[in-house]
Amino acid sequence: MNQTALAKPHARNLGLERRLVQALEGEVRFDAFTRGRYATDASIYQIIPQGVVFPKHEADIAASLQIAAEHGVPVIARGGGTSQNGQPIGDALILDMSRHFNAIRDYDPAAQTISVAPGLVLEQLNTHLRKDGLFFPVEPSTASRCTIGGMTGNNSSGARSLRYGKTVDNVVSMRAMFHDGEPFALGASAIGSNTSVRARDLMTRMLQLADGHGAEIEAIFPKVQRRVGGYNLDELLPANPNLSHLLVGSEGTLAITTEATLKLSPLPAHRVMGVCHFPSFRAAMETTRHIVALGPAAVELVDNNVLVLGADIPLFVRTLADITRGQPNCLLLVEFAGDDLGALKHDLKRLDQCMADHGFSDAVVEVVEPARQKPVWEVREACLNIMMSMKSDGKPVSFIEDCAVPLEHLADYTDAVTALFERHGTRGTWYAHASVGCLHVRPILNMKDEAGVKAMRGIAEEACELVRRFKGSYSGEHGDGISRSEFVEPMFGAPLTRAFEQVKDGFDPDNRLNPGKIVRPLRMDDRSLMRFPPGYATPVPAATALDWSDWGGLGGAVEMCNNNGTCRKMSGGTMCPSYRATKDETHVTRGRANTLRLAISGQLGPDAFTSPEMKETLDLCVSCKGCKRDCPTGVDMARMKIEFLHHYHQRHGLPLKERLIAFLPRYAPWAAKLAPLMNLRDKIPLLARLSEKWLGFSARRSLPVWRRPWSQGGKPATAADVRGDGRDIVLFGDTFNRYFERENLEAAERVLAAGGYRIHKVLAEDGGRPLCCGRTFLSAGLVDDARTEARRTLAALSPYVARGARIVGLEPSCLLTFRDEFGAILPKEEVEPTAKAAFLLEELLAADLKAGTTSLPLRDQGGRIAHLHGHCHQKAFAAMGAVETTLRAIPGLDVRPIESSCCGMSGAFGYGAATIDVSLAMAELSLLPAVRQAGAGDLIVADGTSCRHQIHDGAAREALHVARVLDMALQDMALET
Repeated sequence: MNQTALAKPHARNLGLERRLVQALEGEVRFDAFTRGRYATDASIYQIIPQGVVFPKHEADIAASLQIAAEHGVPVIARGGGTSQNGQPIGDALILDMSRHFNAIRDYDPAAQTISVAPGLVLEQLNTHLRKDGLFFPVEPSTASRCTIGGMTGNNSSGARSLRYGKTVDNVVSMRAMFHDGEPFALGASAIGSNTSVRARDLMTRMLQLADGHGAEIEAIFPKVQRRVGGYNLDELLPANPNLSHLLVGSEGTLAITTEATLKLSPLPAHRVMGVCHFPSFRAAMETTRHIVALGPAAVELVDNNVLVLGADIPLFVRTLADITRGQPNCLLLVEFAGDDLGALKHDLKRLDQCMADHGFSDAVVEVVEPARQKPVWEVREACLNIMMSMKSDGKPVSFIEDCAVPLEHLADYTDAVTALFERHGTRGTWYAHASVGCLHVRPILNMKDEAGVKAMRGIAEEACELVRRFKGSYSGEHGDGISRSEFVEPMFGAPLTRAFEQVKDGFDPDNRLNPGKIVRPLRMDDRSLMRFPPGYATPVPAATALDWSDWGGLGGAVEMCNNNGTCRKMSGGTMCPSYRATKDETHVTRGRANTLRLAISGQLGPDAFTSPEMKETLDLCVSCKGCKRDCPTGVDMARMKIEFLHHYHQRHGLPLKERLIAFLPRYAPWAAKLAPLMNLRDKIPLLARLSEKWLGFSARRSLPVWRRPWSQGGKPATAADVRGDGRDIVLFGDTFNRYFERENLEAAERVLAAGGYRIHKVLAEDGGRPLCCGRTFLSAGLVDDARTEARRTLAALSPYVARGARIVGLEPSCLLTFRDEFGAILPKEEVEPTAKAAFLLEELLAADLKAGTTSLPLRDQGGRIAHLHGHCHQKAFAAMGAVETTLRAIPGLDVRPIESSCCGMSGAFGYGAATIDVSLAMAELSLLPAVRQAGAGDLIVADGTSCRHQIHDGAAREALHVARVLDMALQDMALET
């Protein structure tokens, strides 16, 4: 591996590590790979920490603070790691609060208050509260993974702050620890007996400090709702201040929060949305204040960049098509909320009239149904990641991300910033909170280049002056961190900045807590603190096995991860199933991407890319491809794992277990002939135990049963037999269905024949074993073998495709390889015709049923329930809609999708002795409980071989492929072939 000129991180602090291991119940990690994973947040910065601990309780936190102080090491508390300005990173000991320190404590629904540990994720909190009709109303776009501690640290806001305010407006009290571990509590009452003498004395001084600067605070603190820069001295000026509000927004620089008591709000019974279309960005900005006057709960901007980029992201295509008419330049999402649906619908009419009054007639798309609103908000929440999906070194960079100005200046401010970008040779992206004048703006800069960093400094300084001129706030939502702490003094002036320093020194006189943030700041353009420092390069591996040209190389693909942490969500979508099971940063898409980036850029030492530590990082990636769909920046970890395994096995060799799995398609014809012998393993317990000991196949897991293979009827066809009228089909018999579940292929033959299709029997040109997609080879990183299979398969199928035949498959992981990995291992122009002609059975039927070119004589099922679990690859390629459409074509069948992530089997993953526990944990998150709750007469439908196996082993139920369900519903008739 070639090494870059990067400076390596400091040596491992073994003394500190030993002390912490002895004193803490929670885990302690000081290895280079873990430290690398915690060196970044969602900002442009990267600082390798000393180590990471995962506290389980207050005693662990206190001990960490005390021991770190004795070793002269600062401490930084971290939640979800989603901050955009470098708040939770530094040369320090990191306390990851999210993994264990996340309990709900006191909850009083009547009083509408709740006390929680800081590591609790906001979405999990609101899920708990929903049953009582309550919620914590501060809802940032990162709600699925941000923690309450991070929200209080940054004084977070959200789309509905117009109605509910910021975090500081919803905090009742806080418990915390000083830098040396001494606990204290602050709340709304006067300094009371329930807090420490030290805290009482300190808060007396803080009140005096605020009072002494009252005139300056009144004159200088911005008069906009969105102001989170500096410390909240203004919160200490009222006659009866809530003293805990001084800690809110302090970014962990004053104390370590151990508990927050929050004020809750009733959930509105109804929400409605109006999607306002504008022909220009300025028109939207000029109209915003008039829309705000109507009293909405939220007014959010979706700019042209999002509309253009989102149209190419599968996750958002359908939603954008639903809410847009024509080609608007940008949108404003306007939400009204309340308990009277009729009144809210009237509000939408008022909105329509407001738009018409300002020259925009028929420019509002009403979205009243909750099911339609949810995906619209998902687009808005993903705006940042959508814009970060640009496949180039130039990316939208956060540093003037959330400046806020009064609404009357919003249009002029945005024009001025756009002109500022043009002067520096770039352009910007805009989105978010138009309602409060806090538009998230990011100029597109190349942070690998010195010119990009220089432009960032110039833009930051000029933008600061603009904000001052428009009487706004330089930091309106995301805090100061590294990006903006330098600008505290220009915004607040020297006297107030010295007062902020007194706040810091009063709480943390030895500068032990998150140094360099808010006061006495680090330089925002110090390249040594950045993810792409001088000398950064990604030269390894020099020759990749897969084609990464769309990203400019493997390094560019890995760098698509912007660390926003969408993969850490615990519900909805697919990714990241292994993280949902372990809650370990190692096993989340972000953690893997960071580790790969550090490894291939030489920052983890020689040969890190093919090291056992790198393999351990990727071991629990089940290649579900959830990130391919759920990650708006398109991080494709499944493909990266193939690349890694290719190089890893070249260096270390291929173990026997992986070899047996990879070469399954080649030895399957002979193994099937020895089926009685091959199946003895699960009939003789000793053999199961030996297979675990010798091969690594868990004795607790049954293996697939070898059977007489599927034999397609009819004589071999030739391409000349294809008529090209849309009825010609080649049924691709994958290895798994062919040798283990031939009844699925037999059912598919009957269904296709009933639909009037002509099925062509196609053999390999060499007349040998059946065609193969190469999936098993790819799973082991054997790219050359997979390429051989792909060429062999394409050679057989291409003549039929050229004459208009379609390729139909049953197993999603196999058939969809045609549309995915084939284009990465062979020239795209060679693959593209067959890839476009390859369909899952349900995709073919759904399309043709809709077009009216086929029909199926299906019996009414009389209301029978079918619980549908989607294979991860079906979800990744947006094929689940086709499955539901096809099943709903069966009269009287009640189709109920199971909201689930990966089943946990993922090919061979669920068979491994080392991975079976994680496999079952994934299944138990949602899939298996849902199956167990199904009625005895209900159908369980799952198209994936692995999914059916997991359901069989974990819930003792037989799951059916959609082909069998259709076959069972066919009318009795004589089928013509």
